[in-house]
Amino acid sequence: MTDTPTRCGFAAIIGAPNAGKSTLVNALVGTKVAIVSPKVQTTRMNVRGIVMRQESQIVFVDTPGIFRPRRRLDRAMVGAAWSGAQEADAIILVVDAADLTADANSPAARDTRAILAGLKDGTRKKTALVLNKIDGMKRTDLLPLVEQFHAEAVFEDVFLVSALKKQGLEEVLEWTRARMPPGPWHYPEDEAADMPARLLASEVTREKIYLRLHDELPYAATVETEKWEDRKDGSVKIDQVIYIQREGQKAIVLGKGGSTIKKIGELARTDLEEMFGRRVHLFLFVKVREDWAEQREHYREMGLEFPPDE
Repeated sequence: MTDTPTRCGFAAIIGAPNAGKSTLVNALVGTKVAIVSPKVQTTRMNVRGIVMRQESQIVFVDTPGIFRPRRRLDRAMVGAAWSGAQEADAIILVVDAADLTADANSPAARDTRAILAGLKDGTRKKTALVLNKIDGMKRTDLLPLVEQFHAEAVFEDVFLVSALKKQGLEEVLEWTRARMPPGPWHYPEDEAADMPARLLASEVTREKIYLRLHDELPYAATVETEKWEDRKDGSVKIDQVIYIQREGQKAIVLGKGGSTIKKIGELARTDLEEMFGRRVHLFLFVKVREDWAEQREHYREMGLEFPPDE
């Protein structure tokens, strides 16, 4: 570390479900720290990705999508997202530009308007807008969106980005760096994420379930790491349980002759070995627990607050 004064702070990435927040965080950090799938509300907790830029350490907080909650889990996720925004030094609202251009009354557009209202009512912070998924869009289609959001008088700046293609990221990084407050770094220089390894392993497996069974498995499935054993040869043995809500869903997860769960395990193990830099022995089990989304301990495992009954 040099004698140059250091900066460190948190930038919350918020937005409607499927706006591309997790893809953006992974692209900004330069490595995978958040799981990604086409399924809405994939992110269930605040995930922190760490970026070193000049003398600044930026902690990007990937938050769950903000939408109108219906269930206890929904309320916990939306609460986590707004909590992440309230605690941050800067806020970046991510919007699916292609979706808003195609349909101004889509669910994502309605959720985004509600988020804007929340930003106006809350404590004013340094806030920027990222219009994401601009790949292939004409600039003439984007300009009305830019003008529309500028008129809201909420944002310091608007950025046109394709998180998937890693376009437009430099401007976002520089805007965020300049808004981090002076102070010591919270994490070592070489650390990319702030998440317990057991929880990260669970999240990776859940991502593979969603990617493999996107159209077949209902939203309410979760993964828990039950056992973690560091072995003398440097490898790690991980036992995980996939919780589903109905007996009939078990066959979907297992697949014919166990083929589906085997493939899920292979995909998860590949990612985990790359992330942890060592050999991983991954064992998956499927259990039915109808009320897992109503049990306090599952929320604690996911790092979420357990909302009271409405």
